[in-house]
Amino acid sequence: MTEKLDRPPTDLEAPDAAADIGAAHRLHPAWIVAAVGFLSLLLAAGFRATPGVLLVPLQNEFGWSRAAISGAVSVNLVLYGLAGPFAAALTQRFGLRRVVPSAMALIAAGSALTVAMTALWQLYLCWGVMVGVGTGAVAPVLAATIANRWFQQRRGLVLGVLTAGSATGQLLFLPLLASLSQDGDWRRAAWAVAGAALLVVPLSAVFLKEYPVDVGRAPYGGTELEPRPVVTTHPIATAFSVLRRATRTRQFWILCGTFFVCGASTNGLIATHFIPAAMDHDMPETTAAGMLAAMGILDVVGTSASGWLTDRFDPRKLLFAYYALRGLSLLALPRALVAQHLSLGAFVAFYGLDWIATVPPTVALVNQTFGRHEGIVVWGWIFAAHQIGAAIAAFSAGWIRDASGSYGPAFVGAGTLCLIAAAAVFTIRGSAQDRFGERREPPARDGSGGSLLTAGSAG
Repeated sequence: MTEKLDRPPTDLEAPDAAADIGAAHRLHPAWIVAAVGFLSLLLAAGFRATPGVLLVPLQNEFGWSRAAISGAVSVNLVLYGLAGPFAAALTQRFGLRRVVPSAMALIAAGSALTVAMTALWQLYLCWGVMVGVGTGAVAPVLAATIANRWFQQRRGLVLGVLTAGSATGQLLFLPLLASLSQDGDWRRAAWAVAGAALLVVPLSAVFLKEYPVDVGRAPYGGTELEPRPVVTTHPIATAFSVLRRATRTRQFWILCGTFFVCGASTNGLIATHFIPAAMDHDMPETTAAGMLAAMGILDVVGTSASGWLTDRFDPRKLLFAYYALRGLSLLALPRALVAQHLSLGAFVAFYGLDWIATVPPTVALVNQTFGRHEGIVVWGWIFAAHQIGAAIAAFSAGWIRDASGSYGPAFVGAGTLCLIAAAAVFTIRGSAQDRFGERREPPARDGSGGSLLTAGSAG
């Protein structure tokens, strides 16, 4: 049985304020949950960016090749992506208050253990496996879980902010981590990551609530207390069932392929290798890290604008523009790094705006093709393709640098793939109705008119 209010809630007050006059000016607990979620996503994304700063110091101290170090980054990226569907299952089974603190503790342990490592396999275990699984258990599903459970109004806004935080954290952390490891003492950066992860453990354990009804509230903007949902099917079985049917459609493979290129050209290539590539051209590490941080700031603007545009234009046209311009930028990057003039600044500005601008139109196409109910599961697997692309690019770019002495071929190759992806998006037509047996519908909108497209992060 549900309880209904006599009036709708005001902007920030608790929706059940009619039951308590003192609650009229009290912040709804949904915003506290969202704030803790934002902090968790911001830090988790920052932890994944650390290898980009530590690559050169690790090479100098241990003599490991960039390809070998990049291999650990690749393991991290793959596990980060593949953990998403299973993290969702764990969250439904055990709850946010168990999964998120456990994931943060795993990240802290993985980072702290690296300070004592003496062999390459230990880097793969600590940063590749432990940090990869830990961040993957948080980032892909936390934003959508919080927004869907705790918000009826402003859901699109919350999803957008949490998604931007997930992608931006890794870029904003870079200047701090680069400063800590500037003299080659990379262990200070590792300790900083471990300490930050441990800080989130008690915060998430205390302030992350499972459902609004647990604290006697309706979702933000709602007028009824909503009971806990009853899950009748095993989430892991559902994930694989949807995957099996999706793989029988051409649309799924095109979306996977284009988002594979997105991951390769952002997290795998630029996030991991931009700093070492700039240092190859005698740019100070802190300057290069500052450029990546600038991309992170611009990413917030670009992601928000992309969501606004997706509500108004054909998502395929947007993806064509994003991938084509990204490809042309990568083709021009080798010359810009040599010259280090205004063209490099232009690259930073565009790449920042474009970093995860592909997410809203990609999710829109997923929803239009597979339906909103099963589309969220399909999106999880497409996100895994994004991370596989990132992993392959992270390793391949390091190998190319070792073999040729330059990152130029890697940038040109990634730029070419982006141009191919730009052309491929226009081959997505119709729906997978014959495979999924449900009527397609346009993307849903929240009560404030915002789109509910963004279901996760590509960071």
